Amino acid sequence: MTVALGTPAVGRRPAATDPDRDARLAAVRAGTLGSVHSWELVTAVDGPGTRLTYFLSGCALRCLYCQNPDTWKLPDGVPTTIEQVTARIRRYAPVLRATHGGLTVSGGEPLLQPAFLGRMLAAAKELGLHTAIDTSGFLGARATDELLDDVDLVLLDVKSGRPETYRMVTGRELAPTLAFGRRLADRGTRIWIRYVLVPGLTDAADNVAAVADYVAELQQRGPGGVVERVEVLPFHQMGRDKWHQLGIAYPLEDTGSPSAELVERVRGQFRARGLTVY
Repeated sequence: MTVALGTPAVGRRPAATDPDRDARLAAVRAGTLGSVHSWELVTAVDGPGTRLTYFLSGCALRCLYCQNPDTWKLPDGVPTTIEQVTARIRRYAPVLRATHGGLTVSGGEPLLQPAFLGRMLAAAKELGLHTAIDTSGFLGARATDELLDDVDLVLLDVKSGRPETYRMVTGRELAPTLAFGRRLADRGTRIWIRYVLVPGLTDAADNVAAVADYVAELQQRGPGGVVERVEVLPFHQMGRDKWHQLGIAYPLEDTGSPSAELVERVRGQFRARGLTVY
């Protein structure tokens, strides 16, 4: 039986349309509607100065040490219009400017919602604010050059230097993150590297060395030294309760925090490459 395009087949009901759903999808594609997990005001954590930090919902990775597994699923966030976000940015703009701070967009993974993210960054830049995104870089290909033009700083989470360890930690491949970091360096975008140190998982000397070599490459690649700092973040169990509340098996139940000696050894590996380390 041949059925003309747009004509329902005999015996079938035409698919019902939901105008509200269609409008929501159009708004998401346009970046005027996004899914927000939460927001907060913080100082000297997610970038310089006081930051208005937005946490968007949705993430493509499943990191074993994730502190916020409640941000994994895009539909679990609060539907938020760009007008609502812009109003809040405008409200806090005076204090953000006074402290040489600005807007940081984190997650989840902000690049899972690139259109909404782009509008958020553009709104902040129109108000003369510093902008930052906190990303794994795995979805870096979704960031257009236009979007990156509105980014002053990228907090790049490099979760491993060895591809097999990265896959174990995140369930994904390392290569997209490395490619995104190189793209940022070539553009001259300022970078803060974040590395979570987990005993028995990410602490192997050769794994750390691979990350340090990569960061040193970015530093040499970018004009004027684009990597401003490396943050070695000791693993802790603060996210464990959220895994339990969500009924997700927590794989690092018995993993402790790294010793002071281990933290210093890892920081020393980065310092040996001439990098500023925290």
